[in-house]
Amino acid sequence: MKKLCIFDFDGTLFDSVEDVVICFNKTLSMHNFDTLTYNEYIEILGGNIDEMVSLILKDKNTKENIELIKSTYVKIYSGSNKEHTLPFPDIKGVLEELQKKDIILAINSNRTTESIKAYVDKYFSDIDFIGIEGHDPDYPSKPNPMGVNKIMKKADVDSDETIYIGDSRTDIKTSQNAGIDCVIVKWGYGTPDVFESGYPSGFIEDAHELLEIINE
Repeated sequence: MKKLCIFDFDGTLFDSVEDVVICFNKTLSMHNFDTLTYNEYIEILGGNIDEMVSLILKDKNTKENIELIKSTYVKIYSGSNKEHTLPFPDIKGVLEELQKKDIILAINSNRTTESIKAYVDKYFSDIDFIGIEGHDPDYPSKPNPMGVNKIMKKADVDSDETIYIGDSRTDIKTSQNAGIDCVIVKWGYGTPDVFESGYPSGFIEDAHELLEIINE
């Protein structure tokens, strides 16, 4: 049985992409750049904000343009209601069940730590996450395993006692780099190649299936 569950945030715990699309497209329009479709955003999710903006701008991804779009997006996103960003169905109940079983819980994401903590405080205030490792510009982002390794060290748990739950190629690569098992959820933003990967130890369509995997 696993002792530590490390969760990705966007596409795993929270359905957040619609607000990201709205705020990025508003930003791009303000600065006369081409906007993207929902599906185009899905294709570039997973990296940190600098990597995402670079992909969004395509051949116009100069350092100056990246900084312009990033700074404007952060202001727009921070000031928006983010009414579409909500936990996926049944996630909170599953987290509560895992907590009752004394499973250690944590979050590792390329979203900023401050942003993750704001949502956790709002929706998961009764869930005790031992660590929340988000994007820090001074340190490497996923798929670098630094965040996962910091969490395992804090939890005093070995790699074979840890499982990563995510939805993307980045999450699979992060798990591989950390040498831990990985479960991919099918309710997130995973593209077809994610579900064809041979690395994950499981693919789940319902959050409650995670309880079965943890007990194996």
